[in-house]
Amino acid sequence: MYAVIETGGKQYQVREGDEIFIEKLPVDADDTVIFDKVVAVGGDSINVGAPYVAGASVEAKVIKNGKSKKITVFTYKPKKGSSHRKQGHRQPYTKVRIDAIKA
Repeated sequence: MYAVIETGGKQYQVREGDEIFIEKLPVDADDTVIFDKVVAVGGDSINVGAPYVAGASVEAKVIKNGKSKKITVFTYKPKKGSSHRKQGHRQPYTKVRIDAIKA
């Protein structure tokens, strides 16, 4: 059985036992999170919501919060010697493990 959930403006296809990285949530490690925005539930048959499946939810346990690897953003204007800018960015994330899919 699988489900398609929506969180952080993105959609993820998840199964029980999956560990996924999602946009940072305001929760602590070892907390339980319930995703109620379930777009579709599949298995033997597919149940698609309009926009969400009524009564469906996905339960997950928060493993950790963290930051991803640093990326470097470098912008410049060609042929202009004084127009350079270098920035670094580390995207915060929350790692969760899917425990149960309730449809």
